[in-house]
Amino acid sequence: MGGEIVHFSAILLRSESAASSRIENLTASARAIAEAELGTTHRKNAAEVVANTRTMMAALELAGNISSASVLAMHRALMSESDPINAGRWRTEQVWIGGGNLGPHLALFVPPHHDRVADAIADLMKFIERDDVPVLAHAALAHAQFETIHPFTDGNGRTGRALVQAMLRHGQLTRNVTVPVSAGLLADTDAYFDALTTYRRGDPFPIVTQFAEAAFKAVANGRELADDLREIRRRWQQLVKARSDSAVWRLADLLLRRPVVNARVIAEELDLDVGNVHRYVKPLLDARVLVQSLDVKRNQVWRAAEVLAALDTFAARAGRRTRARRDGVRSGRLGG
Repeated sequence: MGGEIVHFSAILLRSESAASSRIENLTASARAIAEAELGTTHRKNAAEVVANTRTMMAALELAGNISSASVLAMHRALMSESDPINAGRWRTEQVWIGGGNLGPHLALFVPPHHDRVADAIADLMKFIERDDVPVLAHAALAHAQFETIHPFTDGNGRTGRALVQAMLRHGQLTRNVTVPVSAGLLADTDAYFDALTTYRRGDPFPIVTQFAEAAFKAVANGRELADDLREIRRRWQQLVKARSDSAVWRLADLLLRRPVVNARVIAEELDLDVGNVHRYVKPLLDARVLVQSLDVKRNQVWRAAEVLAALDTFAARAGRRTRARRDGVRSGRLGG
């Protein structure tokens, strides 16, 4: 769809971040995520999804130079608030996936000893530098190896899926937007986890298949979301009364990528005087394009309910056939 869908790049990036978090059972509504981004709510899951969005953005910014240092930067963006001590640092303890807390003898998988992590990641970076592997398969295999190394005490899954987006952008398989591959993986998380287990046993084909199928599902779901947003914007054009050159229409476009806003955000995004914001908000309130959030005590906050509903519908489509299973890491931590 090329440049036609580029207007929705921000919303697709957030959708990928939310889907990647949902794989780790970190669920939040589109409204909660948008409010957390605005700073008007402090719900833990929503805040972690916002942190994951920062990770995705860091991954895309670093796509031109994927290295051990850039992986650490992605992890730092993800974990700086929730775990500042370990954010952007390789783990310094043994961890295991599944089993009990007392030891790894019943674990589903035991990653390499922490003393081997840095060398294992350096080896992975050499593999990522190759240019003789089809891009999507290359990203799937690198992701599986990253999850096998499990270089962090927490945040491995989300950082590893951000690495996938960096590789897709670096290989120019994606150019204008983020394809929400994690939303495709959500269709059957058991199959995704089983493919990682099969990879660790020496068979690389299932994880490549999972990523290929997820990519097709993600493209279809992303297109449906873009269609929904276009239809919403078309309805607004009919409902809102404003001059054709009014900043009201730029605000309407902003709401497609920032469905929860306040005066400060509107002023910054549209380069307006904050004192003039309400004159552009009012026509959207009158047309019920915007509604005011009554549960925010300080500073007025407005939300585009139709856009939020479209995002929740996107998430529901992605997880319709989900059989969620937490990829737990013992030693007192989780691997998400």
